[in-house]
Amino acid sequence: MSPTGDDRTRAGGGDLGRQETIIGVSEAMRRVLRLVEKIAPTETTVLLTGESGTGKEKVARFLHLQSGRASGPFIAVNAAAIPEGLIESELFGHVRGAFTDARDRKRGYFEMADGGTLFLDEIAETSPLVQVKLLRVLQEREVRPVGSDFALKVDLRIIAATNRDLRSAMAAGRFRDDLFYRLNVFSIHLPPLRERQDDIPFLANYFLELIGERTGRTFRGISEPALAFLVNYAWPGNARELENAVERAAALADGPWIMPRDLPPEVSEHGLPLLTEGHAPPLADNLTLEQVEAWYIRRVLEREKGNQTLAAQLLGISRSTLWRKVKLYHLQDVVR
Repeated sequence: MSPTGDDRTRAGGGDLGRQETIIGVSEAMRRVLRLVEKIAPTETTVLLTGESGTGKEKVARFLHLQSGRASGPFIAVNAAAIPEGLIESELFGHVRGAFTDARDRKRGYFEMADGGTLFLDEIAETSPLVQVKLLRVLQEREVRPVGSDFALKVDLRIIAATNRDLRSAMAAGRFRDDLFYRLNVFSIHLPPLRERQDDIPFLANYFLELIGERTGRTFRGISEPALAFLVNYAWPGNARELENAVERAAALADGPWIMPRDLPPEVSEHGLPLLTEGHAPPLADNLTLEQVEAWYIRRVLEREKGNQTLAAQLLGISRSTLWRKVKLYHLQDVVR
């Protein structure tokens, strides 16, 4: 049966918008949610780490909306998207006449976030010069617009994020140690989707709900076979890629259910890589998720001649988890 809203563990509610809802049922995500809810009401600087698409900006927005600064601005800045020659002006602003095209005074992102929260995404992509200036802002809580003789006091909370290993960047001389320790007051790592497969059905159905609300279409849910493909795909683009896949499937769906044929080719063709090997029959659309999983595990075990260690590696799970599923689905006849 497809997961329902009652099964979900969400961080959010009240005045939080649906887009700021954080969903997780896996233990990995529950740990993240506990940390997020605990640190949100404080003024502590937070460093969010994790692969691209894991929801770092969503977590940053939640932190802001659950803080005492919720009525203030939330300014999100992708440092990697700003041209090197403009980043100083964009972050700190400039005065009229500071350079050739500076015809008027411009407020920078730090000044715009005064009284609220500034989210600095892709912080590892900033240049050494900008890192020095960021360090000064964090230390002094004031910014000096380009071309100005005076500094402006700013009252804001900083949340930074990166998909890179900052400690490796420090060792390579690409990121300042002192800035890292200023930002890394409280660190939260967002696990990739492949490490929290239990969340995939809930996220997928949540995205489908949002799409239905936005488009005015009524969806009953995602069929169990389609969910099986979603759960077994690696999702290199994480939750962002999953959302895009569900949106595509919703656009192609002929009826109220998302079927395997509606999924992107990379998901439906490679999500269950061993299903099409040998002479296996095609899966029927009326199989339950448990039946698909049991059939898939049996196929892997048969391919590996009952070797549980090799089968677990192929399935991407631990040997103990595999053995638990073997007993659950009564597959002892194919193990050795």
